[in-house]
Amino acid sequence: MELTERHGVREGGFFSDMSGHELDRFLDFVSRFLDETQDCLGLDMPAREVPIMVQLVRSHLRGRMETPSSLIDSSGLARGTAHRLIEDMVDRGLITKRPRTKSGKTFSLHPTPLLIDAWLNYVRRMKALLGTVFGLEEDTDYFFGASYLSSAAVAPLPVLSEKLDLPGGLRVLLHADATFMAMQKLKRQFELHFGVELSVRALSIDRLHEEILEDMTRPVSRYDIVTCDLCWMEELIRAGAIRPIDQMGPGSSLEYMDFHPEALSTALRGETLYGLPVQTTPELFIYRSDLFAEAGLAPPATLAEMLDCARALHRPEIDRSGICWNGARGTPVGTTFMMLMADFGQPVLNLPPMGDGFRGQDLGPEHLVPMLTAPKALEAAEFLVELLTYSPPSVLQMSWYERAKCYAQGQAAMGYCYTQILPIIENDPTSPACGRTGYLPHPSGPGQRPIAPLGGWNICLPANLKDSRFAAVKQAAQTLTSAAATKLYIENGSLVSSRFSVCNDPAVAHDRPVIATVDKLARAGQLQTWPRPAVPQLNTLVRILGEEIHTMLLRNKKPGAALRDAQARCERTMVRDQAVRD
Repeated sequence: MELTERHGVREGGFFSDMSGHELDRFLDFVSRFLDETQDCLGLDMPAREVPIMVQLVRSHLRGRMETPSSLIDSSGLARGTAHRLIEDMVDRGLITKRPRTKSGKTFSLHPTPLLIDAWLNYVRRMKALLGTVFGLEEDTDYFFGASYLSSAAVAPLPVLSEKLDLPGGLRVLLHADATFMAMQKLKRQFELHFGVELSVRALSIDRLHEEILEDMTRPVSRYDIVTCDLCWMEELIRAGAIRPIDQMGPGSSLEYMDFHPEALSTALRGETLYGLPVQTTPELFIYRSDLFAEAGLAPPATLAEMLDCARALHRPEIDRSGICWNGARGTPVGTTFMMLMADFGQPVLNLPPMGDGFRGQDLGPEHLVPMLTAPKALEAAEFLVELLTYSPPSVLQMSWYERAKCYAQGQAAMGYCYTQILPIIENDPTSPACGRTGYLPHPSGPGQRPIAPLGGWNICLPANLKDSRFAAVKQAAQTLTSAAATKLYIENGSLVSSRFSVCNDPAVAHDRPVIATVDKLARAGQLQTWPRPAVPQLNTLVRILGEEIHTMLLRNKKPGAALRDAQARCERTMVRDQAVRD
């Protein structure tokens, strides 16, 4: 298998025009294709390097380390043959050896940019070929491995042939936001579908978290289904508050492939699935397209461009600021700063690199180290101080709803907003921003790829749910997160989808540009969870960070001092919390 420079290794990220997840799915396809060819036709495939390549690139995407022994074992080849092939691929510049010790006697194996670029080129060509087989035009863009190849309407939710076996009805604990309020509006429709009464309790985010933890201490759960913030998942799994829903693997339901991969990954630990995504709600950068057009400005892709645009559009004399953001003390501004660090390419913790980003799950103690004194953290702090000049006078009292309201009322030309809050802009024809808003991933720092930090919710089953109710409740959870149900939520006011098929539904996408934007970001691998790593200490870390950053923005501390104090406080608190857990 001859690979040379003719493939043209691109500068920058390996996955600039294709998500790592799409490449991962393609690697699975190639592996299964080879197995089926051998099993059905009894043929040995001539390219013996392919299993080695597939395993090596897959491990690179998933943040796993391969050694010569592990790569040889996974290749399915004789040890001598596999060893010779690996050494030949090293000589050809396809595999690189990285020393694991100072002596260099042991090393790990990694794909070179040349090998990865060759696979990306192969995927592009195979996508075009497979697309034509399924009736698509040769240059049609589609997501390999998604549940659709062309636009199709999602069918309405059918009525079950038999009602759910749930004495007393289905009991659901929700978060009180637009998507879940849409679920409450559809209460009667779901009751007809399930054939049982639906009892819904909706709480604020803090009360919801408290209630889930309190409920786990009861002999039997008060609820059949609870909704969990993505960043709570690690805490709730470790605490034993939620139970597995399913096991993932080669025989897993194809239905799961319809979920946005980053959303599904938040509920996965290994191959165990602990929840089902009901909301994929990234934080997007939003801007007034009409004001940009009037000023002759292009939408910003970088933080430097965003600052220039904020400066140009800042008009306090007509009660319009350049940009609005979460500046309130504690969690709101702590979250803002954590996201801004990510925009500069710096995780808030010492996360291990993975693909074009970082791994935010399955972390060891060495990864749970705050990175608030890193150089890029200081860049982010100094940038935020400068941004304050072009922000509303009340920005240091703003949280998620207040910043969206400020933008919706025309008091800011730009801002950040989670998609779950966008209905107050897009569903209000009296808002000057309605129909005049553009959506982008976060503008990024120098040399960084723009991403959209992912928030949202999973539907989970309490660990102390009665076993006799499990099968029926799992079926209900699958229905509430289905494509048909998600389409219903959108038709009743939500602007959030966790599924490719729903984003691709013509009726859903019509007049809802944010739906298409999120789908595009999901396919490009730009929805990322690592800016808010799901660790039990996250809430404490963000609260402390938000106190120190708020003090800095009040000009009571310099950026460097605020970050040093935040680092010291977080380290002390995280060590104490770990000691309590141990």
